[in-house]
Amino acid sequence: MESGSAAKIQIAGLFRPEAIELNLQAADEEAVLRELIEKLPELKGRPDDQERLFKALWERERLCSTGIGDGVALPHVRNPLPDTITKPVIVFGRHSEGVEFGAIDGKPVQLFFLIASTDTAVHLYVLAKLSRLLRRPEVREALLKARTPAAVLEIISDAEAHLS
Repeated sequence: MESGSAAKIQIAGLFRPEAIELNLQAADEEAVLRELIEKLPELKGRPDDQERLFKALWERERLCSTGIGDGVALPHVRNPLPDTITKPVIVFGRHSEGVEFGAIDGKPVQLFFLIASTDTAVHLYVLAKLSRLLRRPEVREALLKARTPAAVLEIISDAEAHLS
């Protein structure tokens, strides 16, 4: 995807049902990242690339947590990995009890959005737009209650349609 097309991206279009996990089992930060990576359809059966992505995500978390508060984290790498991922995707994971993730407000994280992108402009656009969507309490609450991946997709799509 070309950098100039970043503004045309629909966030809802970056989610895929097979990349949505409504019952994360991980007990810690490292395990959450690994569980989210396993949901990336593009990396199925590619353990070396999964490990490469994990190391990049882990390095980013050690630099500064991607836990933005209000029970939300946006794990992402500092620099896109175009040779690992061929198109942007968001993996969504929800943890019923929450996981300590070094969030800015010190609270456990329940909603995880792993952002994998192919270029910096797209990466920054997705990060900014997703952050705006998730500032709305009603969006977070709806995601906590969603029962199916289809419901998650509908919530994100509807929220995006109503962004001001």
